[in-house]
Amino acid sequence: MSNLDKMNQTFDRIETTNLAAHLIEEVEKVVVGKHNEIRLLVCAMLAGTHVLIEDVPGVGKTTLAGALAKAAGLSFKRAQFTPDIMASDITGFNIYNRQTEQFEFREGLVMCNLLLGDEINRASPKTQSALLEAMEEGKVTVDGTTYALPNPFMVIATQNPHGFVGTYPLPEAQLDRFALKLSMGYPTEEQEADILMARRGVNPLDKVQAVTDVEGIAKMRRMTADATVDPEICRYVVSLIAATRKHNGIARGASPRASLAVMRMAQAYAVMQGREYVLPEDVKAVFVRSVAHRLVLTQEAKLARTTPESILQEISLKTPIPFRGSRDQA
Repeated sequence: MSNLDKMNQTFDRIETTNLAAHLIEEVEKVVVGKHNEIRLLVCAMLAGTHVLIEDVPGVGKTTLAGALAKAAGLSFKRAQFTPDIMASDITGFNIYNRQTEQFEFREGLVMCNLLLGDEINRASPKTQSALLEAMEEGKVTVDGTTYALPNPFMVIATQNPHGFVGTYPLPEAQLDRFALKLSMGYPTEEQEADILMARRGVNPLDKVQAVTDVEGIAKMRRMTADATVDPEICRYVVSLIAATRKHNGIARGASPRASLAVMRMAQAYAVMQGREYVLPEDVKAVFVRSVAHRLVLTQEAKLARTTPESILQEISLKTPIPFRGSRDQA
């Protein structure tokens, strides 16, 4: 690589880091007191992955997604999942045109850069599964014909906690395609007062300004994908994931897809810190949020009220961290 190429790469990395910070600032104009959640959401966008947000109604899940789409300059559609919504509403469908005597494809809601699947667990499992191909491969197949989705593409799905009236648990295959699961939580009393003050007669989303566009996000994703991951870091990620398959409290551990999600999220986290290489600290920062929703606990662990998060914290503490000395000796 020439010196000019290195300078351009450094500039692109700095630009990516700054744009990520600006995205966070714009979203925080609307969503108060959730800096860490917003940072992880932007991290997932840079990693080219999808996010599931689970929490009670009214804590800002939908607002968060809309603000991010506007700040990023992306086309945005919202699919309100209900028991009667059909898979074709999401993926699209063919309709017969009597004038041309041909079938015409009508795009579904998935044809956008950022799709908000609102209350996704209120739809039937069949409709939920309509997103599987889109989330994994960036395309949809309707009546044997495949249609590419816009690039970049991202799904942010929200769901109410299990046990709420009219909810269906997400299939395991669907959960595994979300790289990250977030929870908003209630704001503090002071933060809630700030929310009320900000919404007096105005829509806070009007304050959000686009700081980039489709091409900018695509470029940021390319920079993120180019972040260096040392072989020792790869083995560290695999060790963490493999430990979930051996733990006595876990009936079904994380899949290789989880390893890939953790690596991609760690790359994005590193870039957002202004680095072009991944450290073990980046992996640890995203590990729990990227894996907890994929695990199935044993009945004994459930009865003991053990959480996936506590098990993953234990695994994170026990798994040896790679360091320069160990690499030099290898």
